[in-house]
Amino acid sequence: MNVRERMRAVLDAEAEAIRAVAVTDDFVRAVDCLAGCSGKVLTTGIGKAGHIARKFAATLCSTATPADFIHPAEAAHGDLGLVGRDDVVVAFSTSGKSREVLELLEMARHLGVASVIGVTSHPDSELRGLSEVVLDMGMIEEPCPLGLTPSASMAVMLAIGDAIALALMEAKGVTREEWGLRHHGGYLGRQARIDNVPR
Repeated sequence: MNVRERMRAVLDAEAEAIRAVAVTDDFVRAVDCLAGCSGKVLTTGIGKAGHIARKFAATLCSTATPADFIHPAEAAHGDLGLVGRDDVVVAFSTSGKSREVLELLEMARHLGVASVIGVTSHPDSELRGLSEVVLDMGMIEEPCPLGLTPSASMAVMLAIGDAIALALMEAKGVTREEWGLRHHGGYLGRQARIDNVPR
């Protein structure tokens, strides 16, 4: 195996999987749904998708949309108490068949959650039937030599989350000053404030 060639192939596969995403009207509906949310945005997923969901919640918070991650396994032991009637749940699952995620969504429905946005790939994903809005990742071939390790699918999931968060931020008219207020520490926070110093 040529390591450099193999790494280039993985990077190319991930980039191509992202480029192949069809940005449909459902993506616009997702931004509108999140912009109109009068409660919390709750993200969920399990395994690698759970890490992407947690990162999406963090990005939303930093761009002026209150959000929290709810772990589907912990939801079964009381964390479902986070869910309110005005909330929107964004669920990440490539297969759309993860039992813990589906159970969380079914229970959230009983609690009267406002909307569910599903980010999924497989055509037979059960997540599709539990979502008002489906963000289709497309069918993705993983570059893993075993065809198993989630890599290109996670790159797509991450990119979709970023695209939604940044479009939402712009739709809400978040200013550099408002962004800076949520980043009182670190390099980026300093940059936001430096650029707002009156000249």
